[in-house]
Order: sequence, then structure tokens, then C-alpha cells
Amino acid sequence: MPLNLRPYQQEAVDAVYAHLRDKDTNPCVVLPTGTGKSLVLAKIASDAVTLWGGRVLILAHVKELLEQNADKVRKLCPELKVGVYSAGLNSRDTRESVIVAGIQSVYSKACDLGRFDLVIVDECHLIAPDGEGMYRTFIKDMKVINPDVRLIGLTATPFRLKGGAICKPENLLNEVCFEAGLKEMIAQGYLSPLVSRAGRAEADLSSVHTRAGEFVQDELASAMDDEKLVDASCSEIAILTRERKSVLIFCTSVEHCKHVADAITRHSGKECAVVTGETSAGLRAEIIARFRGEHVPADLFGTPQPPLKYLANVGVLTTGFDAPNTDCVVLMRPTQSAGLLLQMAGRGTRLSPGTGKTDCLILDYGGNIMRHGPLDMIKAKEPGKGGGGDAPAKTCPQCHAIIHAGYGKCPECGYEFPPPERSNLTEHASSEGVLSGEVRDEHYDVRNVYYEPHVKRNADAGTPRTMRVDYEVAPTQYKSEWVCPEHTGYARSKFERWWRERACPDCPVPNTVDEAVAWANAGALAVPKGIVVRWVTGEKFDRIVKVECGDRPEMTDALMFAIENGPVSSPPGGYPAANDDELPF
Repeated sequence: MPLNLRPYQQEAVDAVYAHLRDKDTNPCVVLPTGTGKSLVLAKIASDAVTLWGGRVLILAHVKELLEQNADKVRKLCPELKVGVYSAGLNSRDTRESVIVAGIQSVYSKACDLGRFDLVIVDECHLIAPDGEGMYRTFIKDMKVINPDVRLIGLTATPFRLKGGAICKPENLLNEVCFEAGLKEMIAQGYLSPLVSRAGRAEADLSSVHTRAGEFVQDELASAMDDEKLVDASCSEIAILTRERKSVLIFCTSVEHCKHVADAITRHSGKECAVVTGETSAGLRAEIIARFRGEHVPADLFGTPQPPLKYLANVGVLTTGFDAPNTDCVVLMRPTQSAGLLLQMAGRGTRLSPGTGKTDCLILDYGGNIMRHGPLDMIKAKEPGKGGGGDAPAKTCPQCHAIIHAGYGKCPECGYEFPPPERSNLTEHASSEGVLSGEVRDEHYDVRNVYYEPHVKRNADAGTPRTMRVDYEVAPTQYKSEWVCPEHTGYARSKFERWWRERACPDCPVPNTVDEAVAWANAGALAVPKGIVVRWVTGEKFDRIVKVECGDRPEMTDALMFAIENGPVSSPPGGYPAANDDELPF
């Protein structure tokens, strides 16, 4: 029976074949979690055996992946004879046309397995640099048996969990021959939409050191397993997941996992199970079956085993775990590994219409999305190359300069920042959009408004100035926009429209920034009552998209005097320049 592939799956298969025909290097296919990587693997294996009379070896790292791959290939391709070679599974098949094997069991046994034409590495992001030794040993020996053997990689994340791209000229895998984007797959209806809760927060892990491209585990575990913060965050999780059916939680340590489970149970009134590396295989299988909503026999006392809504884990359910009903993923494990972030979030991307799942909520308590960016825009970061990206910044509440977050005193005006209240776990989930292009609007009441000239720092001589409008939305908190009286073209016409919507009906449109500031401060403009600020994930700046104003004012003597007598002259040396180098004008 032929395999029915989706268009992108067929494109992936075709790209592999084209690469094998035209190049001598080893290709890699990147498909997001939940997009049917197993079908691509099975199709390639089936074609190799039935069309070309070859043999295929499918390699993986962990026992669960071996069992899953063997079962799926058997179901999808019943015509193939599939064997398993794994010491952990107590199976050493060697004669079948398709062998699924653990690299630890076979890396020195190429001669025992015989000739293969294709070697496929599943979840190849798990190949650590030091782990390539086993693969190199095996491939070297296999090339003695068959000099034409080819290597193919399959993964959802084209970079290692410990950092660095999988595909390089010097690596085992050399080039990504096909990649389907996460956002693209969601838009086409093949994956569940991802959403995040309202509210913006970020984890502060400044006290936790980094080693080999990842947080130091002992320090991270100690920082995250804070009783007060765990209790506060779990209280919020219980509230935010009331309407969710299956909530998967990633923790930082075994003790943290247990404490989180206890707090979730206490606040939600529902059982939260725990799976760690210490959990026995039988109990783990039972817990996972309950979480998936599968029937589980009653316990020894005849008590029925109900489905599980909450499941907390640490280091177990990251790769190869398949529970399509998962409609909420909670990230209580901060990580500097982009691959690990994608693997954790990917547990919630599968479709499950039969359970009523319409999307997956991502609750990030580790600042991961702030750290790495939208999930569909994450790029590999090489170990030892530094964090890269934009330096953290903050706004001075006194002069509004944008400065590095490390300053204790503003270098522009001397304002001294109060000491930060440090915590290592946010009590509130981050609302950072999980995909680029996500739009989030937030309304603010306006307490006051300030108008002042703005000169872009390091601007060329003759560059038109702008008028900066600062809306005070909370004590020492401002949202700003810039309008352009002295520009020409579209910027000028946009300012004219902005002014006429707010100004006294008898007030002309200013031609200079000085006029605009003087007339605005004299009462020419309606008083703003509220603003709507828009964040677009992947963009550096937020922007004001709506201003709610009171009635436009009437002409007053003070305003008429300002219009007739011209603006107040500029101070000696001109107006101070604001630190706004990244502004788009």
C-alpha cells in the first residue's frame, strides 16, 4: 500500500534524493515536531528496499526512539522486514532489510550487521561533538563493507542541544537539504497554533553562571527551586490552565519537579504526576498513558486510574515524547540552548482535534523566549562565541535615554537607579510572542503628556528634527512616539493628519518643531486619555497605534499669543540629543 505523503513531506523526500544524486556530502532534513517526520523516514526506507534492492539502518540514541521508529515503520510499511538491534531492548536482529539500532550497541559492530546502503540518523540534533566519535567509527567501518553507503539526518532542530549547527563541512552531516518552517506549518494547518498569556515578565538569572554554553545545573536548580517563587508561579499556572486539558511542565531538577508537582496539586486540586530519570519504566509508561488519556487498568486495590491533567518532568520528555493532546507547555526550566527550547515547546505543536484542542498555550517562567527570540526565528549559536544579539537595555525615567541595563547611574543625566529586586524565577509567565509576526496590543491610561524637540544623536548636519511625545502611563513609566513637522513627503503629511486630529480647529499646522512644541505646551492639542501600544514579535521596538483623546480645545489667549509671537527660542547649544540611535528616522 503506497504511503500518502503531504506535499511538504514529498518535497523533503525529493530533496534528499536530489542531494544524494548530485552531491557527495551528507544531507539533513529539518521538519518541526508534529509534522510527520516518521513518514519521510519510512518513505525513504521503503524506496531504498523496494525500488533499489538496498538495506537501511535507522540509528537513534534512546530506547524509546528505537521502539517508536520500529513500530512506525512496521505500521507504515508492512511489506518491509524490520529488525531491532539494541542491548537495552535485548534484541540483536541482523538479517532484516531494515534495522533499527542504538548507536551505543552497534558502533563497533559494523561487520556483524553486514552491508547497508543508507544510514538514517533520527533526532540527529542529539549527536554531541564528542558523540560523533561513535558515528565516525561506525561509518568508517561501514564504508569498508560498502564504499557507497550514504548518511542522512532527520531532526526538528538543526542545531545541537549544547549549541552549534549540526551541518558543517567538517561534521558528519554537512548540509540542510530541506527545511519546513514552524510558522509555515502552523499557517497551513499542519500544526497547532501557539499562544502565550497576557503580561510581560522576564526571568532574572544573573546569579547563575554559564559553562559550555548552558547554565550551570547545580546553580540553576538551586535558584529555581525557591519555595516562595515556586508557590507563586504554580498558583498562577493553576489559574491560567483552568480551561486546559493536558499541561506538560518542564522543571530544572528532581527536587524542583517534586516541589512543583506538590504546589500544582495544592493550588489546582488536581493530581500532578512526576516523571524523572528515577521513575521506573513501568510507572513511567503508566503515567504517560494516563496523561495521553489512554485506558489504564485499575491499581492493586481496584482503584480506577483517571486521566492526568498535569505532568511535571525533568530531562525525560524532551525528545521523542508524543502526546498530541498536550494543549499547554509550561517552561520552568531556563536554558541557553535554542535546540532544547524548541524541543520543549514542540511537545505542544501536534494537532489533536479529537480532544477539542484548538491551540497550545506556552507559559514561559524561565525567560527563554526573551533570551532566544520567537521560535520560528531561532538560529544556531556556536559555543564560546558569546550570547550575540542585542544587549539588554533600559530607559532612564528622568531623561528617557535608552541605556545599557548594567548602568546603576544614567550616563546622560546622572539619575541613580534603585537597586533591583532580584529573583531567579518569575511569578508571572512571560507574554513574549512565541512566533515572529505575532501582534499583541495593550491599553494604557495616560496620566500626563510631555512635548519636546528631539535631535537624533550623531545625525548628519541638516537632518530634520522631530517632536517627541512622552505619554506617562505610570510613575516613571513612559511610552513615546515621534512626529515630523520638519520632514517632507509622507512623514510631513502624516504629521499634518496627526496634528489636525488633535488640535484646536482654529490652530494652523506648525512648520517647525519649535512651533509644534510651543503651541502644544500652550494648549493647542486635545488631552490624551489613553493609548494602545502594539508589540510585534521579532521587531525591536513597540509602537503606539492609537491615542484616545478628549475633546479638541478652543482657542485661548495664551495659544493665540504663542501662534502670533513665534516659538520660544532654543536654549544655548540647542536641545540635548537623546540616545535613540536605533530609531527608524
